[in-house]
Amino acid sequence: MEKIIEVSHLQHKYGDFQAIQDLTFSVEHGEVFGLLGPNGAGKTTTVRLLNGMFEASGGTISVMGFDPKNAGEKIRENAGILTETPALYERLTARQNLRFFGVLAGLADREIEQRTEELLEMFGLSQRGNDRTGTFSKGMKQRLALSRAWLTHPKLLFLDEPTSGLDPEAAVQVRELIADVRQQEGTTVLICTHNLDEAQRLCDRLLIMRSGSTLATGSLSELRKLVSPGMWLDVQFLSPFEPMDRIRGVNGVLSLDVRSLKEVKIEVQSETMIPQVVSGLVALGGQILRLQPQEIPLEQVYLQLQNSSNNGHMGHNGGAK
Repeated sequence: MEKIIEVSHLQHKYGDFQAIQDLTFSVEHGEVFGLLGPNGAGKTTTVRLLNGMFEASGGTISVMGFDPKNAGEKIRENAGILTETPALYERLTARQNLRFFGVLAGLADREIEQRTEELLEMFGLSQRGNDRTGTFSKGMKQRLALSRAWLTHPKLLFLDEPTSGLDPEAAVQVRELIADVRQQEGTTVLICTHNLDEAQRLCDRLLIMRSGSTLATGSLSELRKLVSPGMWLDVQFLSPFEPMDRIRGVNGVLSLDVRSLKEVKIEVQSETMIPQVVSGLVALGGQILRLQPQEIPLEQVYLQLQNSSNNGHMGHNGGAK
């Protein structure tokens, strides 16, 4: 597939501080790609480097075929950008802000007017459209900043904490917008977020960062395999199941977590082994009342990878590539 973003051995320093260390990743056309990591991991710095706001200390970057080092303005013309703080003119009204940025983008007057009304309606700002932005709450400013980022139907969206400060209803609207623009318009989206539930719902692939370098990168299913080789089943028996230890000998079983004589968690090699494991339990006399596959949530994957890094158990660039 076409790669919209390609980053190779990226480095960046603030004075003597190494903010980004040997970062390599790519983002394909039409995918939602997430940058995850604690504060100070280098997520926002990476986005600024991709947009040409900073110049890299080392490595190479290509964004939509442009080098941010000498074509940052071109990238910003063709991408929608939501920074960590909404870049709005607080003395202007919501409508005036969108008109101003529409003119800068070269949109025709009629298109600016149409898009402004569409976006104000979409983000629940129509009734406040003629109010100065300085009177808005943080969440309202965030919604207006998102409207600005999506004003020109860009083919690439950079979103830094897109639902920060939003109430649950507005956050759902933002998530729906991200899903819609990718599905309907093939827009590529790069998200920096602390919201792991949001990342799990939206992202096709993820880059987990720590201290400016890569802990792991890949799809959620690939990342799950880094912390657990198989998948887990919650099994509940109708009556006490005495030969618990014999479950370890069933073909396809990797490990057990016995909760009681009527409940056990079983790690199996893969989803395809579940029927065989069930047959093995029945053969041992187990009367299965309930069996529920459990996929490890992104939050658990993220925390285990970060903890492994803290304890020195992962290499500098460990991960699913």
